[in-house]
Amino acid sequence: MFSEAVILAGGFGTRLSHVVSNVPKPMAPTYGKPFLCYLLDRLVDAGIERIVLATGYKHDVIESYFNASYRGVEVIYSREDTPLFTGGAIVQAARRLQTDHFIVLNGDTLFDIDFEEFARAHEIKNASITLALRAVEDTSRYGAVTCTDDGRIAAFNEKEASAGSGVINGGIYAINRTWLLSQELPTKFSFEKELLQPLAGKEAIYGKCFETYFIDIGVPEDYDRARREFASIFPADEFLFVDRDGVLNRHILGDYVRSWAQWEWLPGMPQRLAEWGAHYKRVFLVTNQQGVGKGRMSAADLADIHRHMLEDIEAAGGRIDNVYVCTDLESANSPFRKPAIGMALQAQRDFPEVDFHRSIMIGDSFSDMLFARNAQMRALYITTKENHVPEEVRDITDLIL
Repeated sequence: MFSEAVILAGGFGTRLSHVVSNVPKPMAPTYGKPFLCYLLDRLVDAGIERIVLATGYKHDVIESYFNASYRGVEVIYSREDTPLFTGGAIVQAARRLQTDHFIVLNGDTLFDIDFEEFARAHEIKNASITLALRAVEDTSRYGAVTCTDDGRIAAFNEKEASAGSGVINGGIYAINRTWLLSQELPTKFSFEKELLQPLAGKEAIYGKCFETYFIDIGVPEDYDRARREFASIFPADEFLFVDRDGVLNRHILGDYVRSWAQWEWLPGMPQRLAEWGAHYKRVFLVTNQQGVGKGRMSAADLADIHRHMLEDIEAAGGRIDNVYVCTDLESANSPFRKPAIGMALQAQRDFPEVDFHRSIMIGDSFSDMLFARNAQMRALYITTKENHVPEEVRDITDLIL
């Protein structure tokens, strides 16, 4: 099994631009978190130890989200200052690697292959490149791949010449790094058209076919399909973080809920909390309450509100495992005040089983969505008829209720 992987995450995403305009395509929110997270999860679960993200367009969005690691695995960056196309991006990233063989994924495609089986096929053939192939009903969007009986790639048929069922390039490659870097290649080139196609039938380029889940979010219809399908494909979240005002109870415009007498549950919410308590292993309330910091109410007043709130929740059969509050003023830049994740980190210290990658945040503000993004949780945005969804929220999550 290989230990290093490259993900091509530098494309412009032109065909998705009217759907997701402010983030690069691999960061398109899909079932509450960036599409790229699902690719990284697959690599981490497969035992990959080092991942290079080949970035370009809006690279800062990707780099600020993942920083230097993901789920304990090292993440480094190979940034394109000018577009290098797929081939140039792969070669530049390969120079950041340390091992002889590595895996490449397209950042807009999820192909749920068995990476160990794929690596074994590559090693057995002593291949220069191995492609993960997928049988589809219509090859016209992708172009078809023709293989010999022993799995060697014989030809690539262009999209225009393809129609009907067949086998396509699934966008995952295993590559012999030493072989790749020994080729005389231009700085900027298409990996598919200028390397794979001319070498088909001449070089040790093989294919390994998989019948597993495949989706390319490069067009709006398939992006929408991914958003619908991921909820049933991926494991359910285990830990819930929830905001208070506007989610559990009604906001008081221009003021704060300063006493229990001012508290008004949103319809059905105590019962909803009972449902959440039955579904999630842990449920946490995380709430900014700078009304205390402003002197509009005391810490004792806030504690009394939460005591009554918890009593109502328990009477409905629900629970909140812990309440986390930040009373600091917004101007204090507190590490505990959302969108900073101090309250989430405290919950993780109090309950070490909490895994942010298996968590969801429910909130009604951009700050709540940033909190989720900063902790790399899934995010669900609660809105009302009189509360439109800001564009910056749509850049973070597609789960809107």
